Amino acid sequence: MACDKKLGKLMINEGVLMKRNQIFVLLILAVSLMFWSCGGGDKEVAEAAGTDNSIVAKDMTTPAQDGGYGFDKLAADLGYQTYKMKPEEQIYFGDPRAKKGGLFRHITSRFPATMRIEGQNANYVENSTISGLCYEGLISTHPLTLEFIPSLASHWKISDDKMKFWFRINPDARWSDGREVIAKDVVATWDLHMDETILSPSDQLVYGKFERPVAESKYIVSVVCKQLSWRNLLYFGGMPILPSYYLNQVDGTEYLKQYQFKMMPGTGAYEIKEEDIINQESFTFTRRPDYWAKDDPMNKYSANFDKIKFSVVKDNNALMFEKFKKGECDFYTVAAAREWVEETDFDAVKKGWVQKKKIYSEKPAGTSGYAFNMRKWPFDDKRVRMAFTYLYNREKMNEEMYYSEYSMMNSLYSGSVYENPNNEKVHYNPEKAVKLLKEAGYTKRNEEGWLVNKDGRVLRFEMAIQKGADYMVTPVQQMMKEYGIDMQIKYEDGNTSWKNLMDRNFTIFMQNWSGLVFPNPETSLKSELADENNTNNISGFKNARVDELCDEYDVTFDQARRVEIIREIDGIYSDIHPAAWGIARNYQRVLYWDKFGYPEYMVGRYTGDYRSAFTLWWFEPAKEQALKEAMAKDTSLPVGDVDVMYWPEYLKAMNKE
Repeated sequence: MACDKKLGKLMINEGVLMKRNQIFVLLILAVSLMFWSCGGGDKEVAEAAGTDNSIVAKDMTTPAQDGGYGFDKLAADLGYQTYKMKPEEQIYFGDPRAKKGGLFRHITSRFPATMRIEGQNANYVENSTISGLCYEGLISTHPLTLEFIPSLASHWKISDDKMKFWFRINPDARWSDGREVIAKDVVATWDLHMDETILSPSDQLVYGKFERPVAESKYIVSVVCKQLSWRNLLYFGGMPILPSYYLNQVDGTEYLKQYQFKMMPGTGAYEIKEEDIINQESFTFTRRPDYWAKDDPMNKYSANFDKIKFSVVKDNNALMFEKFKKGECDFYTVAAAREWVEETDFDAVKKGWVQKKKIYSEKPAGTSGYAFNMRKWPFDDKRVRMAFTYLYNREKMNEEMYYSEYSMMNSLYSGSVYENPNNEKVHYNPEKAVKLLKEAGYTKRNEEGWLVNKDGRVLRFEMAIQKGADYMVTPVQQMMKEYGIDMQIKYEDGNTSWKNLMDRNFTIFMQNWSGLVFPNPETSLKSELADENNTNNISGFKNARVDELCDEYDVTFDQARRVEIIREIDGIYSDIHPAAWGIARNYQRVLYWDKFGYPEYMVGRYTGDYRSAFTLWWFEPAKEQALKEAMAKDTSLPVGDVDVMYWPEYLKAMNKE
């Protein structure tokens, strides 16, 4: 599916976090539910946000033409470009009303398998969050327009044939250990990605499109593309940079081992100190007072919390909700429609102590439903895959379980311009399912009522889920049982489930992948990845025409043609049917104790999720005081509108111009 591990790593700049929305995760993945909060009045907050590291003195010896100070005066003549933020755009990079301070407590359902941002098992949503808060790429994208903007590089240059890029690293940029960021850091980071021993084949696919970068001077690095692609600058420019000083001391195998639960220094606004990593329990981000770009207008009003603490409550969403209602967790993402409709009108909500919001954005819907492992029986047979899909009565589930909160998904790119309008609009159809099963050889039932083939093999498969997801899966199990399919359920924790998925040790997997602003089909659909572990081609998808289209897509600079290409890929995928699609929504449902300030839009235009709060929201002492007084006196606070329609209204206004 569209589950590229780096979906937080290349799209960039929603404050600091968006500086990592790199197209492939790319996903990013929202495989587990996450919930968070901030309690600004805690004693923990009284601690200093951190101690200034010893900063290396400014380098006044490197000549301007080699990237040293004064380069900006020569940049245009040398063919370099940059982007200057317009004053009217300030609000989209952070609200000038923002205040620094406070502890933001976030509760998550799992501890990441590693604290690394690269290599094996570094494709959790938690890892993309770590990457976005602690590390930076050379360039970013504008949170409103998606134009390229500076990050570690102040300027960049593109050759006329678009096959070579140059980047001038800002000589002010510093790692959290005080060292300068230099061109050799970029080279070492690329070397890490290309080291097969980090056990991440998608890295070699993506970064193998480039020759080894060249440090042309202390601050100028260049890279040559092996093949033309409109995404090359996005890929390479958005690659989170790691420090060569540390990378040069380890090979790929040692990197995996040594930094499993330890952080390399980063350049971002936050760091995670080694003493703040308590394995399987919690980890805490600390805002860096010495962050090198803290006074830049693009960063000045973001990354506002002194600390962001992630605590783990494994596989118990009900307990998370109770902690929120008790005030132990101040922000809660409501994933379940039943919970939203039936359980979010408790007294604290009615009195305005807790605010209830449904926040709309332009975030891609992503992909949900059931992914089939086409490498394995019985889903190596398309007829069985389609039969499962026709028996999966998602419309009924939406009406009876989800209060008709969702729309039906029929595309990898649901609700976007890339969706193929000719994809089959799949509906519940047991007649078609039975016919297909008979064609596949399942014409009889055994004495227990299960379908069997001519060899007597029962149509039986196992599905692993986390506790708390059974309310979504057991109805599907009953749908299959009614027609003689034995779908067995077992329980696994999040880490085990993810490892089995990456090791291809599964038959069917309930998925919920975040969508991509810039579609990147090759990392999840290229045939060469179908039989590789630790890639995002989870279903084992292979198709020669899709391979051709992926190659064409990369070299097509015309957006209209790119849309046509993705639609054709979407149609082929739909026909092969590696997944039974589920349901979609284009909003985020949240509850939070009324102690925060935030921009009017609340979440980023394209990211649109809870992680906007990490960088764009702030703790508001006056609100916390008003909340405390209201709770003490049992009085009410203002109750705001539930629907936040800033981005849909913005889009309408833009379309009228």
